[in-house]
Amino acid sequence: MANSPVIVKLGANIGARVDGVRLTGDLSASTVEAINAALLEHQVIFFRDQHHLDDESQLDVARALGTPTIAHPTVTSRGADVLPIDSRYDKANSWHTDVTFVDRIPKASLLRAITLPSYGGTTAWASTRAAYEQLPPPLAALAENLWAIHTNDYDYVKDFAETTAVDDENARTTREYREEFVSERFETEHPVVRVHPETGRRVLLLGHFVKRFVGFGTNESAALLQLLQARVTKLENTIRWNWSPGDLAIWDNRQTQHYAVSDYDDQYRRLSRVTLAGDVPVDVNGTPSRVITGDASHYSEVVAPPRLVAVP
Repeated sequence: MANSPVIVKLGANIGARVDGVRLTGDLSASTVEAINAALLEHQVIFFRDQHHLDDESQLDVARALGTPTIAHPTVTSRGADVLPIDSRYDKANSWHTDVTFVDRIPKASLLRAITLPSYGGTTAWASTRAAYEQLPPPLAALAENLWAIHTNDYDYVKDFAETTAVDDENARTTREYREEFVSERFETEHPVVRVHPETGRRVLLLGHFVKRFVGFGTNESAALLQLLQARVTKLENTIRWNWSPGDLAIWDNRQTQHYAVSDYDDQYRRLSRVTLAGDVPVDVNGTPSRVITGDASHYSEVVAPPRLVAVP
């Protein structure tokens, strides 16, 4: 397979397939540039037939595209650099942007299919850029002045723990994973509208790690989150990928949310994720996110964004 990227657009607002590329750790500079440009424009991109990859070579690809983080800020028992997305532990069936509870939100992630169920197990992505750009001006003005507290000790974790209180092996495995997930507590204040560091375009920064909005109570925060999240997850702003063996997806974590659809019953599903380090978000006035609790310096360095480029 020659490294001559062919970009096939899959949706009006998000998603493209990249053909003609065999992903390796020694991608040419022009191929890396083409992949990053496709990522900035289409936000999530898909590569078929990458059967040659294993965890180590997937990590090599990540190194060619950026600076990998460790696998996760708190979940460290399952690997140092590559995080198994394993249905025995967590199905992540809720809309989120990865690791927004720390200040240095990852740039992107590479997700590779390992073991797939015979049906179901798709993943959906949503464009937070399209969601912002479709806001009515009064709602956009409100969002641009909102800040939200993101935490890894969020309601979804607590609710899940309560539903797995039954004492069986699967429930114990899940509880142990959840306990590790919150083994160190993080809270960070992020702007609800951040400026993308490479394109300069405005995007919404939300998802299930949001605890509440600064200056608002619990009920008001829930109403605001529901209002804005509905804009993100509008079907026209999403794409849903039906995995096949050899597939690899890369998404721009700074302008998307994603959701692993749990519709495969008790079948086993496993993918491998490698994450690229990113920067600290800034709001429309250039004010950066603020750490409340936790030090994420062990998770990743802060990678200074490159010069802004225009995305149509």
